[in-house]
Amino acid sequence: MFGRRSDGKLIKTIDPITKLMPHIMKERNDAHVLAPMEVECNGMDEWIFKERRLGRRFTYMDLIVAALVRTLAIRPKLNRFVVNSRFYKRNKIQISFMIKKQLKDTAEEGAIKLTFDGTETIYDIHARMQKEIDDNAHLSSENDTDKLAKLLTIVPHFMIKGLVNFLMWLDRIGHLPKSVIDASPFHTSLFLTNMKSIKMGYVYHHIYNFGTCSVFLSMGKERYVPIVVDADEEKLGIRKIITIGGAVDERITDGLYNSNSIREFVKMLLNPSVLETPLEKREEDQE
Repeated sequence: MFGRRSDGKLIKTIDPITKLMPHIMKERNDAHVLAPMEVECNGMDEWIFKERRLGRRFTYMDLIVAALVRTLAIRPKLNRFVVNSRFYKRNKIQISFMIKKQLKDTAEEGAIKLTFDGTETIYDIHARMQKEIDDNAHLSSENDTDKLAKLLTIVPHFMIKGLVNFLMWLDRIGHLPKSVIDASPFHTSLFLTNMKSIKMGYVYHHIYNFGTCSVFLSMGKERYVPIVVDADEEKLGIRKIITIGGAVDERITDGLYNSNSIREFVKMLLNPSVLETPLEKREEDQE
């Protein structure tokens, strides 16, 4: 109540125009802006092959998650969220994603939420991700998110809507239990879906009104596109790119900050070696 939450701190120094936005665009699906990010794969491929020669196996998703964690650490306004028309800076860097326990239509899905301090290297993040995926990929595995979902749906069907609305009300006034926030994949800095893993292109995914997630990204399958190598001699070449579809709650910060953040993120993927060393210090958002 009165702006206090277990997962974030109220920001009091918001400029008037930004402060007005949640009163005009009341929900996240009123306010999300969609944009694609195209990244050339050469830098990632070269780094992945270098690591493979050393006996270490990485994927594009490993690199993208590591670059996202680093971006959120140095561009802290991306780690804000809006609840009850108030702006909060999140206490932690968290990334959520869904996994299929088997590549079958009938297989269950599971949600994973990883927490980082922002100073980790690509090696730290890869090890953490792999452990969580291995722990949750078994058909019999059940994490806190799975338990929460079962608890919410154990009641008769007609009561589920009322229960969810009650939780959203508790969230709005700052009384949602910390245990629920910790287990919820929707209370996160960023949600990532890997369409490449099912051989699909990127999509633009909506942002959920439940929870506090302000950014939703979708990485698609890489593709080859023609480029002009020499305009004078009319020579064409080929480049491999991966496109990431983004949806961002535009209320959390302005377009310039977002575009500069995207440039930083893409720069890391073009030269992943910068992710080999830990970040000295995470940047702090304004009070």
